[in-house]
Amino acid sequence: MASAVEQFFTAKAKIAAAEGEAGRKAGAVTLVAVSKTFDAADIRPVIEAGHCIFGENRVQEAQAKWPALKEHFPDIELHLIGPLQSNKTKEAVALFDVIETVDRDKIAAELAKEIARQGRSPRLYVQVNTGSEPQKAGIEPREAVAFVTRCRDVHGLAIEGLMCIPPADENPGPHFALLEKLRTEAGVEKLSMGMSGDYETAIAFGATSVRVGSAIFGSR
Repeated sequence: MASAVEQFFTAKAKIAAAEGEAGRKAGAVTLVAVSKTFDAADIRPVIEAGHCIFGENRVQEAQAKWPALKEHFPDIELHLIGPLQSNKTKEAVALFDVIETVDRDKIAAELAKEIARQGRSPRLYVQVNTGSEPQKAGIEPREAVAFVTRCRDVHGLAIEGLMCIPPADENPGPHFALLEKLRTEAGVEKLSMGMSGDYETAIAFGATSVRVGSAIFGSR
């Protein structure tokens, strides 16, 4: 089986090819390597191969492995891509450089409080539940633009982009198209969409970052 480093370079090549096919400029899409459930020994070779942008699902798991890695590799950019609980906001603001899962006013208010208290400002994305799945985090699409506005005007948060996770059993294309439409309406710049099985499709629909885990590190 190919190593994580080999699979990382394969993913980078596929991203570059998808950028070309979509008529987008080289380097337009950022690869977030999703390292959830993998330990530092698994992650370190990919860092040493030159990658510095990683995604984690849980604050507690990330706290166990990333502070030491960040000491050795100060250029690391860490993304929270799993749901944020309000009681973990303090830790999330301290550790993560990007929080992609802002999805309700309570979290927005807690983030604003912690950002002011810590003087540290992670970049923020609003997660949209494009499939309106009851078990999944994210704000309803019809409420997304108004929520982005509230984040800015009520909570004083700068929202950089939108993020989605399409339903596993549906064609992701319409979900990516919906997120791109909402991005325009909300007046934000970035789109985090596409995972191991569909990131090339996401690039065709305008993704500015893709979250690739199992295609790099293997199945969990």
